[in-house]
Amino acid sequence: MLASPQSLPPAEAATEPKYEISWTMHQNLSVPEEAEMVRYVERKFNVDLDLWNLENNNYEALLDLKLAQGAIPDLFRIRQPQDLLKYERQGVLAEIPKEALEKYAPNLMKAIRENAPHYQDYGVIDGRYYGIPVINPTNVYRIPVVYRQDWLDKLGLEVPDTLAEFEKVMYAFAHDDPDGNGKKDTYGLSREGMNVVFGAFGQIVFADQLYFGEKDGELAVGALQPEMKEALRLLRKWYRDGVIDPEFITGENKGGYKHLSHSFINGTIGMTSMGNYYHWVQEGDYLAWNLNGQLSPAAAAFNAKELSAAYPEARISFGRPVQGPEGKRGSQAYDMLMSFMAIGADAVREPGKLEMILRILDDVSANPDPDEAATLKYGIEGTHWRWTSPSKEDVILLPPYDKLFSYQNLIGANLGMTVPIMPAGRREQWALSLGLDKDGLYNALEVATPSLARYGSDLIKWKNKAYISIITGDQPLEFFDAFVQEFMEMGGLQVVREANEWRDEHQPS
Repeated sequence: MLASPQSLPPAEAATEPKYEISWTMHQNLSVPEEAEMVRYVERKFNVDLDLWNLENNNYEALLDLKLAQGAIPDLFRIRQPQDLLKYERQGVLAEIPKEALEKYAPNLMKAIRENAPHYQDYGVIDGRYYGIPVINPTNVYRIPVVYRQDWLDKLGLEVPDTLAEFEKVMYAFAHDDPDGNGKKDTYGLSREGMNVVFGAFGQIVFADQLYFGEKDGELAVGALQPEMKEALRLLRKWYRDGVIDPEFITGENKGGYKHLSHSFINGTIGMTSMGNYYHWVQEGDYLAWNLNGQLSPAAAAFNAKELSAAYPEARISFGRPVQGPEGKRGSQAYDMLMSFMAIGADAVREPGKLEMILRILDDVSANPDPDEAATLKYGIEGTHWRWTSPSKEDVILLPPYDKLFSYQNLIGANLGMTVPIMPAGRREQWALSLGLDKDGLYNALEVATPSLARYGSDLIKWKNKAYISIITGDQPLEFFDAFVQEFMEMGGLQVVREANEWRDEHQPS
């Protein structure tokens, strides 16, 4: 349904050039060609927007295919921060003059300058500005550690706090029939849960980037540290004893929305550390605004919702990352630097087009007017949402949009980028109450160096292959030392050296 004419802003003066702008954005679903909020923005700025439907789960592969065909998006979303350098080296990005950023995207730059000043220049390569940093303030919350509480109750166990207690629980989940069906069809954990084991030794291993940590004042790749042998010793024993899901090699997600742990949802495993806090909201975890403008129990979401649909009696609980033998603990935390927004190289061929893209990006991302900002994010007031109160601090989604998955994609809303202003909503207060702002393990290197851009993909594949082969027993534990040596010879030595050079250059003064 298109918005009514009176809902749309007036078009800008007819003398304004009408650009055709190709646009990339975060998408869980494709944006329909006639999406009403895309039309809203087009009318507001007198432009034609060509939204590229690049589904988030396969974003890089789809984008690289378009680039290989000679097409470059004008607004160029770079989902993985490490890829900024890669695309700049490929010549598909345009330099963004800083004076243009300040003039045509003033609200966006003000938000970054005031709330994330440390990241202002992370998009600079060789003294030129190529990427606007997308800082996600809610990434202060680490990935939760989740257990099947009904399994714990049946087995008379508590949520574990130490690695030894964790091992006891994992063995019980695997061998003591926690689902009560009389079959040997459950396991303790799978791939994502292993990061909590690695975290008990201070590192993260299974991620889509190389995780760096600090060691002796230097940056070092966590997966190469000698203490990981002890983690691997445990995991290979657990695998041999049938505690680890044998399908861990392919991961917990079996397709569709990337943050769903199907292994947990379908009752195969009883513990995971996958997805973000908002993927694990159970019904009633906190109070949320309802359609009557009253506070009522929040609805279940994503993993928790799917689990309840499959097993209505199931309940989940959250625990701290378990403590290892030297007192370390942690679960994976997503980088505060989430992505970059860039300008495609072809955009600067048309005079004024770069400036127009920055104006639109500023408007849809950081509009200072609360009514217009809510419209651009959620859709048309009275059709898709309404304010909870005159103070305009929160919105209520209206039926049927309150029940539709990624309805913002369906109507073409939320075209902009995340700005580093921490939301003060009830969901975030709930995450804070769970202690998710503590015990997070972040990547100490958030961008790519030239050698990481060159060797990173092969190094990640080699790291995963080596770890899996040791866990499954295809290689002995002693193979770890050969893995480390091979890793360094494959370009790892240069990657580590450049990482430390970059860190030294960007240390806060």
